[in-house]
Amino acid sequence: MTESISLWPLIGIAVIVLGFILRFNPVLVVICAGIVTGLAAQMPLLTILEKMGAGFLSTRNLPFILLLPLAVIGLLERNGLKEAAQKWITKIERSTTGRLLMVYLLIRELTAALGLTSLGGHPQMVRPLLAPMAEGSAEKNYGPLPPAVRYRIQAMAAATDNVGLFFGEDIFVAFGAVLFMHNFMVESAGLQTEPLHIALWGIPTACFAFIVHSVRLARLDHHLRRELANTARDHQGGVQ
Repeated sequence: MTESISLWPLIGIAVIVLGFILRFNPVLVVICAGIVTGLAAQMPLLTILEKMGAGFLSTRNLPFILLLPLAVIGLLERNGLKEAAQKWITKIERSTTGRLLMVYLLIRELTAALGLTSLGGHPQMVRPLLAPMAEGSAEKNYGPLPPAVRYRIQAMAAATDNVGLFFGEDIFVAFGAVLFMHNFMVESAGLQTEPLHIALWGIPTACFAFIVHSVRLARLDHHLRRELANTARDHQGGVQ
């Protein structure tokens, strides 16, 4: 006879969803969800508070580790990091926005495949360096950018980082998703396989993703060339 499992502790998930929908303070929502989950699991209130306190003490240095790089990046931006990146990219003769992002996509996939996932990212790479360089490359070729075009370039820079990381890290044999698939195949499906074998099959997918996104970046160059040329023509006609 199998022992029944109570699903009432899962009500904490509903508390989190409801709290975020109502836009309550995230810290308050998580604390309430923890208390509700503990009570649903029939844990004493003192035990719940004890476990929450132990969890806080074990991770109290985590916010410092996360916030310190952001402070450093903000200080670099304040002292001209964005302007320096835009000035440097304008010195490259044949650079375009699409070509620059293609190079970054290749580097991002290769480094992620080696497990170096922290070398890129939106806060530390896309916002202070990649997006300004992509904008500077477009400004070098076409002049001042309209706000809509600038936002499009920023969005494509962020998407390039996402694609490179997502498909590159699947090649890394110690990546959590690879190990999860290995355990699922062995324990649930009974299929004998190795994590290295699963990771190697991520290479064709990463190559295909690189080709598809590179085509999108080439189309971005074509779109910029067409749209900004029309904008410049209309502006000259208005001046005349």
